[in-house]
Amino acid sequence: MKTKYSRYTYLIALFLIVGASTTTAQQNNQAGASTQSQVSQIEADDLVYMREEEKLARDSYEVLGEEWGLAIFSNISQSEQRHMDALELVLDRFGIADPIIDESDVGNFADPTLQDLFNDLMTSGMKSEMDALKVGAAIEETDILDIQHAIERTENQDIIATYENLLCGSRNHLRAFVGQIEFYGDIYTPVLMSDDDFDAIVDFPMERRCGANNGGKGKGNRKGKGKGKGKGKGNCNGTGSFNDDGS
Repeated sequence: MKTKYSRYTYLIALFLIVGASTTTAQQNNQAGASTQSQVSQIEADDLVYMREEEKLARDSYEVLGEEWGLAIFSNISQSEQRHMDALELVLDRFGIADPIIDESDVGNFADPTLQDLFNDLMTSGMKSEMDALKVGAAIEETDILDIQHAIERTENQDIIATYENLLCGSRNHLRAFVGQIEFYGDIYTPVLMSDDDFDAIVDFPMERRCGANNGGKGKGNRKGKGKGKGKGKGNCNGTGSFNDDGS
């Protein structure tokens, strides 16, 4: 399985961007390693990285929403804030140093890899509304894969429960962005996921109770190109509104 860093390199290449840093999350957290004792160093590093990765999603959607005025960005950025808050609670619980000093400081990151990625994605997302929506979908693909990878690296049930909640929300976000892309007459092709894994998510209805073992897989339909609706409750409609599940 590819690591989160190789996936980000591939994502940047997709948007014809070069120059991402290869600095790892571990290098940023050595100073705080001794403060945690109930989790492994790998678990701590993953939590720190995911906390900033959720900030990258939030910040990206705030900037793109301001630029293009699409409600989907402002709505999902609020959900990403809740993801950040959930990870902050876990960091506090285990005494792990928070990499974020000021949450209101949009677009700045302690991890150089995430800093370079944010800058490059914003360059891509500022080209057009459609490019911005595809950046959003690509960010959610990356979040899903990185969360899945982090789950594989821990046996701590508290951490897994938090990750599963984030994963559920990210699946809904991906469905929403793909729905908007199709509504405006384009098609989104997955850039990181296999076609089967991607279809298993976007062809499934919006999940309304994240954290309740929804699973995120199963039979479903995207009826008609461009409507962005799945069977069941919840949809992302053509105006860009997004009925969030609270995650």
